[in-house]
Amino acid sequence: MRQIEIQKLKREILVYLIKAFYSADFAEQVRLIPYDMRPKGSAVPFRCCIHKERAVLRSRTLAGLGLAIEDDNERTELSIYAAQSLQRTKNAEHPLTVLGSACQGCAESFIHITDLCQNCVAKSCINSCKFGAITATRGRAVINNAQCKKCCLCIKACPYQAIVKTIVPCENACPTGAIAKDTNGLARIDTAKCIACGHCLVVCPFGAIHNKSQLIDVLKKIKTRQKVIALIAPALLGQMPCTAGQLHSALQKIGFAQVYEVAQGAETTARVEAKDLRQRLQKGLAFMTTSCCAAYNELARKHLPEIKPFVSDTKTPLAYTAAIARRANPEAVNVFISPCLAKYPEVNQDSNVDHILTFEEIGALLVALNIEPAELPEENFAHVSAREARGFPLSGGVAKSVLAAWDGAPQEVTPAFINGLNKASLAELRAYAKQGRCARGNLLEIMCCLGGCANGPAVLNTEKAATAQIEKYASEAESLQSLR
Repeated sequence: MRQIEIQKLKREILVYLIKAFYSADFAEQVRLIPYDMRPKGSAVPFRCCIHKERAVLRSRTLAGLGLAIEDDNERTELSIYAAQSLQRTKNAEHPLTVLGSACQGCAESFIHITDLCQNCVAKSCINSCKFGAITATRGRAVINNAQCKKCCLCIKACPYQAIVKTIVPCENACPTGAIAKDTNGLARIDTAKCIACGHCLVVCPFGAIHNKSQLIDVLKKIKTRQKVIALIAPALLGQMPCTAGQLHSALQKIGFAQVYEVAQGAETTARVEAKDLRQRLQKGLAFMTTSCCAAYNELARKHLPEIKPFVSDTKTPLAYTAAIARRANPEAVNVFISPCLAKYPEVNQDSNVDHILTFEEIGALLVALNIEPAELPEENFAHVSAREARGFPLSGGVAKSVLAAWDGAPQEVTPAFINGLNKASLAELRAYAKQGRCARGNLLEIMCCLGGCANGPAVLNTEKAATAQIEKYASEAESLQSLR
């Protein structure tokens, strides 16, 4: 579940940063952000005191400047860090950073029998436990957590639902075990294991996980009148109450010289992936997985090398679109507008893409610059994207696109879906790789985020509302089949 108050707080800081950037004294205005947001005598909504509030706001500001909070020297003023951000010439290698000041250091996950226990005669909990971890004493059941294996069978067995499992939200959400406590009991990310899916960022109730923003890098290039091009993910069309043409105009008003829909590249991805599937099936491979989800590609590379032979070699829609933009504008700065944090590593590896901004950062720009997209005139895209390409960010959308590009009988392709990466789906993929087949189908679409990219970690809209808008936008276009 998304933490709405934390999202508001992050976006508020981004707005302050943007206004500071366009002020007469960027460094000084950045230094003042924690004090402007929590002035003397103001209410303290989240922390124990105003000083703790300001300390956390300082850390959030550092992330907004694109810095790793773990490297912060507390004696260094925010104004110094602001000046340093203007000198940066290289993107951060990893997108996530942890706010030690915000991390609650949650207690370890354990099974707990609550006061709802009725000490019933059935003793279902005791009988269900295979490890002898539960006993009845003093009129109630008690768990010995040293013996408990957290199998949760007792939770399922209790007729009163008196047994609960406490979790550490970030650790529980991470599909790869990349986040754990350090020696101080605070969250730390193992970048060697992390696939940058952003699940931890979404679920942390204290907002202790942040992405390192490239906002200042992009604004600096816009301000110095470099030609900056926006490559917008298809999911962006489901984020704001305006038309695609008005969104195009809004991005130009921000300062982007041109705007490309990444749906344009999705058309190529669909066609190439259909050919790839055809060739693999002809060679006798039982199934193929899609390759456009950056988090899944990182998962395969870092944790599931055995699945690699089954992953399509097709490039992502971003890769194809960025190549088109680079050929047309060799000297321009290409910026991907993304709902996803896993795209950070992909952007770093693709010489045709220079920076990445999230949907949240675009939303903050619109607020800070007083741009209301719904009030702007329409500006058409140079390329009119196909229906299926516009539907790429929805669960099932990639498979539909491949089917639309398929040159054989439709029944030759049996699509199957993994809608959301977690520990269970990772185990499922490992089993498919070991068996060399997928019992559910021969085209396995993988989406890291439940519902697809429209529900990524950096979106503005709800999944339901975004899905409806994207479906409407897609319905207005011609099918990929008719554009062959």
